[in-house]
Amino acid sequence: MLTRRGFTLVELLIALVLFAIVSAGIYRVLVNNQRIYQAQTQRIDMQQNIRAATTILPAELRELDAADGDLIAMAPTSITLRAPRQLGIICGVPLIGPLVGGVAAVTMLVRSPVYGTRDLNAASDQLLVYYEGNQGAINDDGWVIGPITQDLGNANCADGVNSPARRLVATLMFGVNQFAVTGMISNGAPVRGFEVVTYSLYQAADGRWYLGYQGSQPGETRQPLIGPLRDANGVRFDYFNAAGAATAVPVQVAQVRITLWAQTTQTVQQQTGPRAYLTDSIVTTVSLRNNRRPNWVTIAPGS
Repeated sequence: MLTRRGFTLVELLIALVLFAIVSAGIYRVLVNNQRIYQAQTQRIDMQQNIRAATTILPAELRELDAADGDLIAMAPTSITLRAPRQLGIICGVPLIGPLVGGVAAVTMLVRSPVYGTRDLNAASDQLLVYYEGNQGAINDDGWVIGPITQDLGNANCADGVNSPARRLVATLMFGVNQFAVTGMISNGAPVRGFEVVTYSLYQAADGRWYLGYQGSQPGETRQPLIGPLRDANGVRFDYFNAAGAATAVPVQVAQVRITLWAQTTQTVQQQTGPRAYLTDSIVTTVSLRNNRRPNWVTIAPGS
């Protein structure tokens, strides 16, 4: 007679208990690893997001010359500025029209292509054109500024080889020592195109807070640039003069400090307590160009 061997009920219960203990341990490890992975992913995404602020905003601010009016408006949670977008070269002596009310129409040939993030847009962009004036003096050198009023299309440079160019008309504002006379802006003068942009804190339709970007292109609306941020105090701009003191005068600004408090896009399960958003912050200080320091001395021409 064959003897059939098997498990007793006690052995089976012991095996089930051991299996349950091992399974519970594996489950806890998997859940904990998933929680850590989600938290790390959310934190990395948040940090990459706010690090964009140290790339985009300083690149814009370093181009500013506050003394020349590049900083248009400033507040703790917003800043409006002239954002350079193009650089071109004049290839022919511009024709300067009569001066009326401090401004004159200037017709110029700008060598093609211009260099920048995009092409010139006559509907929104303005120009800074370098004014040489009297080549024997420096007190009239500077930039004349104004909007593009006409884009006359493609043309050729007056360089003897008919290099491609673009004919533009701009209404430029001339300073006290700058004369609106043809020849005062020379052939080869640099031209900088810019648009007025605003970076500001705002609350989007999803109820979260973002640092938004508002350009001056036709039909352009404010878009989220960095975020979500922690709350209504998620960004702060602080402005300092050349001596390091806080200032509210735009033309005196020599440094801008940017502070951002970011938040993860999703809540994360905490080790203790309910799910919550993670937060982090970043601070960067940007020095603006061409701002006089207190110990600078102005030397008059010929002295």
